[in-house]
Amino acid sequence: MLPLSEFPIRERRAVRGVLCDIDDTLTTGGRLTADAYAAMERLERAGLQVIPITGRPAGWCDHIARMWPAAAVVGENGAFFFRYDRNRRVMKRVFVDDAAQRAANRERLRTIAADIVRAVPGCAIAADQLYRETDLAIDYCEDVARLPREAVDHIVALMQARGLTAKVSSIHVNGWFGAYDKLAATRKLVREEFRADLDATRESYVFVGDSPNDAPMFEFFPHSVGVANIREFAGRLAHEPRYVTSAAGGAGFREVADFLLTAR
Repeated sequence: MLPLSEFPIRERRAVRGVLCDIDDTLTTGGRLTADAYAAMERLERAGLQVIPITGRPAGWCDHIARMWPAAAVVGENGAFFFRYDRNRRVMKRVFVDDAAQRAANRERLRTIAADIVRAVPGCAIAADQLYRETDLAIDYCEDVARLPREAVDHIVALMQARGLTAKVSSIHVNGWFGAYDKLAATRKLVREEFRADLDATRESYVFVGDSPNDAPMFEFFPHSVGVANIREFAGRLAHEPRYVTSAAGGAGFREVADFLLTAR
């Protein structure tokens, strides 16, 4: 991973959008700081699309799409995207699975969740599970004492044994039925809402993240950035970001925003 200062100014000037994870990328210690939120606003005012790409639930994403300085949001690790039309005051919600399939999957996930909590002492069903449409989130350090790596790996293995796709974020292990991910949903969003081919325009975007579930995005985007706390996952990333900030969490996101805006 290169220091952010190695990001060439000509390439920074060509950036038209910033995609970013939320937990421990925009947030610091579980809180969205004023500086990180202001950085999003400054990017938006400069004409850059800001699109959170998160594992957080549909309930949160409705709020984010409505109230944050965001062009759209991808949630539950790629299960859907939401975009709010502020002029018409209409929310567009596009899911991978239809409502009937999502309801059936939630019933199956409830049983799996109970089995995992029994099998892995110290973990818990995530506090935001109530607001999820498509996946199961198991908390390993957000509202519980941080579990060791072996316990996290055990949760992943239990999910995979039940046929789930399992990904580790900085706070949860998320599992879902299906093969979608953050990148697939971002492709669909850019194609359907912004009439662009992401594969042809990937150099127009920066992606900022911090954990293993961001690996497909790190691999895809030539201008991928990890905030400094990504080093906590050394050796566990299928693909590393090209650049890394000097600051962690929301301060690292502000660092990226400042670096892009000064180039303009």
